[in-house]
Amino acid sequence: MSQLLQQIVNGLSLGSIYALIALGYTMVYGILKLINFAHSEVFMVGAYAGYFAATWLGIESMEAAGQAFPLYLAVGVLLVAMASSAALGMAIERLAYRPVRNAPRLTPLITAIGVSLLLQNLGLLVFGPNPRRYPPVLKEVTYELGGVVLTNVKVTIFVVTLLLMVGLQLLVHRTWTGKAMRAVSVNLDAAKLMGIDTNRTIAATFGIGSALAAAGGILFGLDQITINPLMGVLTGLKAFVAAVLGGIGNVPGAMLGGLLIGLSEQLVAGYVSPDYRDAITFLVLIAILIFRPEGLLGVVRQEKV
Repeated sequence: MSQLLQQIVNGLSLGSIYALIALGYTMVYGILKLINFAHSEVFMVGAYAGYFAATWLGIESMEAAGQAFPLYLAVGVLLVAMASSAALGMAIERLAYRPVRNAPRLTPLITAIGVSLLLQNLGLLVFGPNPRRYPPVLKEVTYELGGVVLTNVKVTIFVVTLLLMVGLQLLVHRTWTGKAMRAVSVNLDAAKLMGIDTNRTIAATFGIGSALAAAGGILFGLDQITINPLMGVLTGLKAFVAAVLGGIGNVPGAMLGGLLIGLSEQLVAGYVSPDYRDAITFLVLIAILIFRPEGLLGVVRQEKV
């Protein structure tokens, strides 16, 4: 039982990170019906932004002196990373996607793949190919409860993810920007006729989704210890599968999908073999596309032709 609980704790922690990244995929798809493959690299840039912000604030000297990194500075690192990735996401939308918004559906897709490859190679060039140890923005403290090893890092990952998800739900359903986002997702042209600045709304969607991915990048660094410029490739694909599993374009579905993918990975690694932890994600993708292509929380919409 304790082993099962341990796998569930680890799965919820990892799944929370997938959920944060999946939200960016599902928000952009809900607005533009576009799979933003560059989103995984925005996640990577957010992790590095947090890394350099913490280094600039002197975390290495604090660690050498045996001092804990102050909580307010840790929050500042998170905000800097989220702001940096939000700016990057909005820049990608403005420079790469907006010019091809009205082009045939294949053009934006190829553009997204091109931007993803560009950011990967820029990351290798700027940050170097070698993995870097993530700075201990949050000093790890271990607890044992009934045979289950629990750390403050894993608790923080889950709590921060939950707070960001609640904040996103409030933004989408309680603010003017959220109302505009929902209107654009239903019908972009009709929203424009009703006086909504669709360009601004789409840019805000990219910014919010990218900021959430940056938070996921920092939490990933704290959980996995190291980061590298290609960290977003596999992690981003898993988050995309999570978005599809929950129902692409559905915000609660992205949250549910991320948690389920994280749990399935950890359970397979613990009870079958760690060699299959990546394979189970793509088996889930195949199964969901065959048996329920609209996703767990998605709905089938009939369109007039």
